[in-house]
Amino acid sequence: MERNHIPVLYFTNSVARGGAEEHILTLLRKLDRNVFRPILACPPECAEKLRPDLPGDVPIECLEHRWPYQIGSALRLAQIIRKYRVGILHSHLFVSSIAASPIGWLSRVPVILETPHLREAWRHGPIKGNYAIDRAAGRFVDHYVAVSYANSRYLIEEKKLPAKKVHVIHNGCNLKKFDPSRAAPKGLKNSLGFSADDPVVVVLGRLEPQKGHRFLLQAYARVLREVPTTRLVCVGAGTLDRELQDQCRELHIEDRVRFVGYQSNVADWLALADLTVLPSLFEGLPLVAIESLAAQRSVVATAVDGSTEVVINEETGLTVPPANARALAEAIVRLLRQTELRNRLARAGRQWVVDNFSEEQQIRKTEELYLRAWNSSSREMRRNGKAGIVEERIAHDADQATPVEQPVGAQGSR
Repeated sequence: MERNHIPVLYFTNSVARGGAEEHILTLLRKLDRNVFRPILACPPECAEKLRPDLPGDVPIECLEHRWPYQIGSALRLAQIIRKYRVGILHSHLFVSSIAASPIGWLSRVPVILETPHLREAWRHGPIKGNYAIDRAAGRFVDHYVAVSYANSRYLIEEKKLPAKKVHVIHNGCNLKKFDPSRAAPKGLKNSLGFSADDPVVVVLGRLEPQKGHRFLLQAYARVLREVPTTRLVCVGAGTLDRELQDQCRELHIEDRVRFVGYQSNVADWLALADLTVLPSLFEGLPLVAIESLAAQRSVVATAVDGSTEVVINEETGLTVPPANARALAEAIVRLLRQTELRNRLARAGRQWVVDNFSEEQQIRKTEELYLRAWNSSSREMRRNGKAGIVEERIAHDADQATPVEQPVGAQGSR
């Protein structure tokens, strides 16, 4: 660790690779190494999925830690915090924050942040729905990063978290990766058993209830009555794989739908698409919608949460109510039949993403928040006569220091 670099520990207890994990990867890749030193702590399953895309200078600490009262894993997290002299602890998703933030607070980490990412639609009833635990856990969190204005309203108006702690920073996209002129890999369409002229609808997302695939399949059966040559590709893996394939057989559309599992080459699948669909029941700020528009592919999305900040109805795409197969089918058919409309929305969507959702903007705003929070923490500690705590986190005594050991599982350059 170089003198005066601020170590930033990113923590997640997710075992999947979804939008939150892609968000973390963007920060790990792009954070300014002249100021910050990023570290990742996550379960082994997540580490395995992220490892191929991690920069070689990011240490990985494999850790299973679900709840703050799990003594063994809590002590392990505290050890990691001490090992790297963590100055900023940034947890992603509430279930990760409730596990890590109290440990960070007890370990006297100067700055603790949480990015909740989405509205927790499962929170119902007198216990889960009153958010008392969120407000209690919020005592250990200095700042919340809301990925959309809708996410911000949820945190302030429903969870009743302090507005002064909530900051909106939109997810960003690597625009260079999604070139509108990119052609699909040669033979990809044919390998799926599609004809060269078949229009292709692509849905990118984990095969989980949140993503609304079952409503899309119902809608697609309707679409085929209007545009029989349309083909559907589902890119993503999840617990509903078998159930959704069974649904295709029940709807007699199995020969027109392809489930291709998780794919890292998202840009190639977007290049194959004539349009994409986001049928989610709830979202934070959908990265797949941003990527689709960056690739200049028109989008039909459900009007939920932050989705409408990316897909603006009749301007950058079409939006429909969630869980409404009929409305979803009508919007898809409209774009398939109206090529001029589809192209106009795609071009406008690309420009909207360029102006508002670049990863450069995400990184700049995140770094600015980190530094404001860090400077405020340093001033507060000096006022309380505790400046030594901050200095201890970042100082490196050249006469006594030894290099930080590479943790088990950390990777070199790939």
